[in-house]
Amino acid sequence: MKSFLRLEEYVALFYRIFLVYIFYFLARILFYFYNQDIVAVDSFSEFLRLSYHGLAFDTTAILYVNGLFILLSILPLFFNTKPKYQNFLFYVYFSTNLLFYALNFVDFIYYKYNFSRLTLAAWDVFKHEKSKFGMFFRFFYTYWDVFLLFFVVAFLWVFLYKKVKVKHNLTEHSKIKYIVSSIVGVLIIATISVGGIRGDFKKSTRPINLVDANRHVSKTQHADIVLNSTFTFLRTLGVTSFKKTEFNIPDAVIESNFKPIKFYANNESTKPNIVLIITESLAKEYVGSFNKNIGIKGYKGYTPFLDSLASSSLIFTNAYANGYKSIHGMSSIISGIPSFKDAFTSSPYAKQKIESLVSCLKSEGYDTSFFHGAPNGSMGFLGYANILGFDHYYGMTEYGNDKDFDGSWGIWDEPFMQYMNQTISKKKQPFFSTIFTVSSHEPYVIPKKYEGKFPKGDLPMHQCVGYTDYAFKKFFEAAKKQPWYNNTIFIITADHCNQVFYGDEFYNKIINRNAVPILIFKPKSNLKGVNNEIAQHIDIYPTILDLIGYNKPFRSWGRSLVNTKKEQAPFLINYNTNMYQFMKGNYICMFDGKNAVGFYSVNDKELTKNLIGKRNKEMNDIELACKAFIQDYFNRIIDKKLTSK
Repeated sequence: MKSFLRLEEYVALFYRIFLVYIFYFLARILFYFYNQDIVAVDSFSEFLRLSYHGLAFDTTAILYVNGLFILLSILPLFFNTKPKYQNFLFYVYFSTNLLFYALNFVDFIYYKYNFSRLTLAAWDVFKHEKSKFGMFFRFFYTYWDVFLLFFVVAFLWVFLYKKVKVKHNLTEHSKIKYIVSSIVGVLIIATISVGGIRGDFKKSTRPINLVDANRHVSKTQHADIVLNSTFTFLRTLGVTSFKKTEFNIPDAVIESNFKPIKFYANNESTKPNIVLIITESLAKEYVGSFNKNIGIKGYKGYTPFLDSLASSSLIFTNAYANGYKSIHGMSSIISGIPSFKDAFTSSPYAKQKIESLVSCLKSEGYDTSFFHGAPNGSMGFLGYANILGFDHYYGMTEYGNDKDFDGSWGIWDEPFMQYMNQTISKKKQPFFSTIFTVSSHEPYVIPKKYEGKFPKGDLPMHQCVGYTDYAFKKFFEAAKKQPWYNNTIFIITADHCNQVFYGDEFYNKIINRNAVPILIFKPKSNLKGVNNEIAQHIDIYPTILDLIGYNKPFRSWGRSLVNTKKEQAPFLINYNTNMYQFMKGNYICMFDGKNAVGFYSVNDKELTKNLIGKRNKEMNDIELACKAFIQDYFNRIIDKKLTSK
């Protein structure tokens, strides 16, 4: 009976697929172990509950990856049980499974910086790097424990796979029955597979997606335990979130909330120089002057120069990045275009006419330049700089001295910022110059000549922040000697955040994971003080134009942070845990792309108490505003209306 009913083969197949489930569960345990401070599960039973709901997402991922293996295992080929064919199946099984399983190990580390499971968007960062093998070996060296763990797990998986073998015992007289039983088996397994990939067998249910993980959680970060990285990566292949979104929100609602086409007449028209410093990974957590009133016991900062500069600056202590990647920071800050599920810069719509700080300032006669000490083209900055129309791009090539290369990302911040000072000092005023720094970043090293100069702090990042702060100090010391200095507005912010030390106290809370400093400094001016209102990256663009008295219409969803007329209420929009986060007034709205699924007090940054059961008018208005932003955002991008014309 066994010989023609293929029971032995089916038992082996189900055992091999069952092993995949076991190792995906192990990956979930390890993911929690490496990120327990961020995902914050309260109990073992809660973890098991989340893992149970994760089975649906594991099933989809496993069936996607093992589809070919399953098909080759059940086709009636008559030689399925022969040793050579079984060896062939072995290589098909592990070449596909280990490749996609490894994505989960990437998230053991990458999740700390991205705060969401791995998607295809990660390739947007990696694909622009010229030294991909160099990056790989550096990560191998830095995170050797994760690599070693992966190979140990892989060895165990192979060992268990070989415990169950299939013997060849098919005879000639059993072939017809073998084919009949195989057809029955194929139909049953195919039916199960289709249901597994979709998530269930209901006709009305669409295939499960990333957002469905949020149905099973009370804390949004727990969705990333329910998910697995294989699923999130595969579900985003060939998928773009850039589609027209018709909520049928009237233009009047969009206008009243965001005024996408702005015209300021608050200040006299002037032409000061603009120096915009986008600091790699400079989280608000590291800057002492931005943490004075938070109440973190034993707090230590690592930016003595920025703290001294802040006392003579206008600082925004409740400010947030509009994304988690460097290129998100560039598009949000300079062109006022945030990124949500997918980066705008990687969408099919990035190559269009875009009104930005670059175009507006060029229309006023400004020389515009972008400085980035990495190899030219790194991070996608050169391509986007060309789209925006910067007059000059200065990278590692233009710097021309590889002796100052840090061995990983680019030229050390101190010498490259001195190079920037020397370059812009030769320019005709007015000029707009942006620099994107590189040194405050993994692998967390500083020049050897400065070893021991900066406090090592509690995280590897802290010493790097101290070095970059010192680079700022030396830059400002040199800039003060230049004739352009006193007629210059300096803006300092970060692209996104990095390692967290004061997580339990403040910075691991969902909303605060994007908390960055925004500092505006102009020598001998009244731009001073502390502002605690909500601010975000997309506000920097209109703020600069308001400061210089730009007297033409321009396109921007953000608001001027210095507009005393309060023409636009403060708000924040972001995307995390497969949800839009919209903060305004007294509430934070969690929006799944169609409807609000949660409302939280604006002080509940951890999103612990969902108030949706007590909806009120303000909540309804906030959901409407969120829909209005998303509708206008996608429609303007797709219709190529990113200008005021």
